[in-house]
Amino acid sequence: MEIDRAITAYYERGDLLARLDSALAEDGADPEHPSAEALAPYDQFHGRGIEATIDMAAQMQVDAADHLLDIGSGIGGPARYFATRFGCRVTGLDLTPEFCDVARVLTRRLGLEAKVAFELGDALAMPFADRQFDGAYSMNVAMNIADKLAFLREIRRVLKPRGWLVLTEIARGKGADVEYPTPWARSAETSFLATPEETSRALAQAGFDVVGLRSTLDEALAFGARSRARVAQGEKPPHRAVMLIHREDAAQAMANSARGYADGRIIPIEVLARKAE
Repeated sequence: MEIDRAITAYYERGDLLARLDSALAEDGADPEHPSAEALAPYDQFHGRGIEATIDMAAQMQVDAADHLLDIGSGIGGPARYFATRFGCRVTGLDLTPEFCDVARVLTRRLGLEAKVAFELGDALAMPFADRQFDGAYSMNVAMNIADKLAFLREIRRVLKPRGWLVLTEIARGKGADVEYPTPWARSAETSFLATPEETSRALAQAGFDVVGLRSTLDEALAFGARSRARVAQGEKPPHRAVMLIHREDAAQAMANSARGYADGRIIPIEVLARKAE
């Protein structure tokens, strides 16, 4: 599919693992034996990085026996974090082959292969059985998916009865069109933003009960201010995944996102929903 190829082409630049290993070595970490803390600035490819992942964990009710699904798992940072924090199993699904390959390598390096696995696949046609997962989450992925209802119905299919879903994504705000590139799209061709209200309606239509939906704009703005302060002091920013993955496009992508937050064109949101009876 042409749109899928355009999406993966933006994320898959080649030599990702080599570039990550070089960045870790520059930070003073051993690339072959990195800690989760050393990886965190790079393997959490979503707004606010590990901070947002920790916030998401607070929305989850997870037992060690649970099996979670990470939709759009990237290079696996959130999946490894949740498996470590809760002792549960996590399966990640991603459309980008290089992301899956690097995610598997990093998971082996951290000794988490028994808990965390990654599959290459399409979120609209997942290679999983009905009612396979206790819970699911997706972090900054839906912006690349045009058919939101098909996406949510496919998630519902693979969840067990009353299974939960947590979404973080960038919602459409008010005002002018979004400027590109952004961290999720090179152009409007692969960017499909919904308003918070549209997301809530789509969830209900797909068979979910919406437990809560909130803007995380204040957190995003505060994180951006802290990051700029660190850079002004000569330190590295706390979140470096966009720079790692998008290289020459990163600075413009982050600047466009920052302007979008500031003028209300885009709004980061967090949603908790549960599969309806």
